[in-house]
Parts: sequence; structure tokens; C-alpha cells
Amino acid sequence: MLRVLEVDAPAVVIGSSQRETDVDRRAAEAAGVEVVRRGSGGGAVLLLPDEHVWVDAWLPAGDPLWVDDVVRAGEWMGEAWARSAVARGVEAEHVAVHRGRVRASAWSAQVCFAGRGPGEVFVSPEGQKLTGLSQRRTRDWIRQQVLVHRRWDAAATFALLAGDPGARRRAAEAHAETVATVGAADAVAALVTALP
Repeated sequence: MLRVLEVDAPAVVIGSSQRETDVDRRAAEAAGVEVVRRGSGGGAVLLLPDEHVWVDAWLPAGDPLWVDDVVRAGEWMGEAWARSAVARGVEAEHVAVHRGRVRASAWSAQVCFAGRGPGEVFVSPEGQKLTGLSQRRTRDWIRQQVLVHRRWDAAATFALLAGDPGARRRAAEAHAETVATVGAADAVAALVTALP
């Protein structure tokens, strides 16, 4: 089952094992941003209405796309997003699905789009991150959550984190151009066409 979700209110969504103290609650409240936790892993994502494409996919155990290996389980979804990027005009040699374990950065434990996770897609010669992918699984099913930005605002994201303001400002500047963005309607249509 595939479901496309709409963001109807500002929220910073933290991963299932992320520390709540990673977010500056006062800054979030002042910005009118709710702090919520998702059931899947990874770092925080700032969600704003009309600025994201969020797709959830559920697979039952035994499905042909099911993979027992948690590191490889999201590759099919990454490959579908990669095919959809090519269908939207990105040159194939500039599209890559991250394979293997998480490649952490100094900020990836706090911010999803600051690292590289299994099954996530990177585009352009600079390797901008197109998709954030997290998952939750049981013996019976797996739920994969994929997020793509229509607009990426690194400053707004890092402003909601706790910690040294100067370090957060420098991190926002360093990540200002590291995320690829897409149009919502064409991204979903291309993804559905690219699904196995």
C-alpha cells in the first residue's frame, strides 16, 4: 500500500530514537511549530504545508519486494525514486541510490537531510540529497516513510535545534545547497509510474 500524505500544519518531526533535547522547544513554540515524534528512525525533519512530498509505503512479510536485511530493505524504494528522477529529466549518471549502512555527518543524528541512509537518493553532480527515507518494521510488515522537499530551508531547520547558535548557523550555511527539490505533482506521478 502506498499513501501520499499532506502536511497541514508546521511541525518538526523527530525520529523514534532521537533525543527530544535535540530540539529547542522555545524556538519551536515561538515559530508556531509543533514538535512530534514519528515511529521510524532518523533525524529531525521540518515539515511545512505545501513544501514537501511525503509518501508512506507498507509491505507485508513475504511480498516480492520484502528484504530481511534492514540495511537493504529500502533499496527498492530508492530505485523507484531514482527512476522517477530520470523520468523527470535528471541525467541518469547523476542519480544514485545510497547502498550500505548510514553514512553519518556531524549533524545527521539531529537532521535527517544532513546524512546518507540506506535507500536514499542523491542527484546532480554535487550529490544533493533528494529523498530522506526511514523505516519501521515488525516480523509481519515494514513501513517506509520517504520525504522529498519542494523547498529546502536549511536556516529554518537548524534554527529549531538546541545548542550553540553559531554552530547551528554555520551548519545551516554548509547545508544550504545540499538538498534537491522537486515539484509535488510531477514527483508523485513519476514515482507511481516508476514503482515495481
